[in-house]
Amino acid sequence: MTMTSGTDTDTAVQTEDFGALADGSPVHRWTLERDGVRVRVLTYGAIVQSVEAPGRDGSRAPVALGLPEVGGYEEFPGPYFGAVVGRYANRIGGASFVLDGRTHRLTANEGGNHLHGGARGFDKQVWDAVAVPGGVRMSLVSPDGDEGYPGRLDFSVTYTLGPGGALLLDHRAVADAPTVLNPTSHLYWNLAGADSGSALGQQLRIAAGHFTPVDAASVPTGEVIPVAGTRFDFRETRAVGAGYDQNFVLEEGARGVDAVAAELYDAWSGRVLTVRTTEPGLQLYTADHFDGRPYGPCAGIALETQHFPDSPNRPEFPSTVLRPGEVFVSHTAYAFSVR
Repeated sequence: MTMTSGTDTDTAVQTEDFGALADGSPVHRWTLERDGVRVRVLTYGAIVQSVEAPGRDGSRAPVALGLPEVGGYEEFPGPYFGAVVGRYANRIGGASFVLDGRTHRLTANEGGNHLHGGARGFDKQVWDAVAVPGGVRMSLVSPDGDEGYPGRLDFSVTYTLGPGGALLLDHRAVADAPTVLNPTSHLYWNLAGADSGSALGQQLRIAAGHFTPVDAASVPTGEVIPVAGTRFDFRETRAVGAGYDQNFVLEEGARGVDAVAAELYDAWSGRVLTVRTTEPGLQLYTADHFDGRPYGPCAGIALETQHFPDSPNRPEFPSTVLRPGEVFVSHTAYAFSVR
């Protein structure tokens, strides 16, 4: 393991070889550590392999689902464990959209829809990595026509640890032609421990008064409906049940680096996860369909900060269009504490 240099003396940053993919491509692992929190990130898929955080008793445990070897991520690609997904997180209905009068047809990899960037999205590529103060910046180039998307896209995600060990994710992108972009981090959280079984029953609050209902194919209908009186009302903290794969519309005051979009709490360990983001939406996914390889149903809870699904086909939703000369910037923070 090699210690990297940097100006942030509060965060230890290390890198090491971490095996290779089936085609022989080498993969490296970066380890960040600060204030009792340790995070490991792979250059394959910019995957957050593990997050370890202390509980009420001071003991540190893994709180994000991950796999021990890089080959596991190739063997089980469907859950997108800890990966950056893109160009477009979530679904684009009919695997197509119209931009500036031109129809763009994308890879249909979930029935007739496009999901999480297609058959070979960001999560299935080896990224370049460079040390930055307090962390690592990973970058890749998505060429024009990649999975059907127009324009060359230069994209990066920077992982750093802030005070208290908060995991900070900063996305940045530019394009040379009009395109659409909606990346997210597909982390699954289980604050009782990644190997503790089901995460159901952990306490969740989401600062969202509305949600975007979906059709039978999990594509938004275009409506924006109040959560009041529905099973989607998490404005007051309550236990998470099964059966969620839903985008929530974050309240305006819940967006930004100083606001709280969501909070997850595990009474047994005392761990609290606080989510802050500049994104307008948050996808709650309870992973009901995990089949025990390698995790069972509802072993983790995904809280994916994002723009809304199918926004390229829904002009009433916040726009995901990125044009030449513009810079896409998105910030998300996962902070840890105990109660």
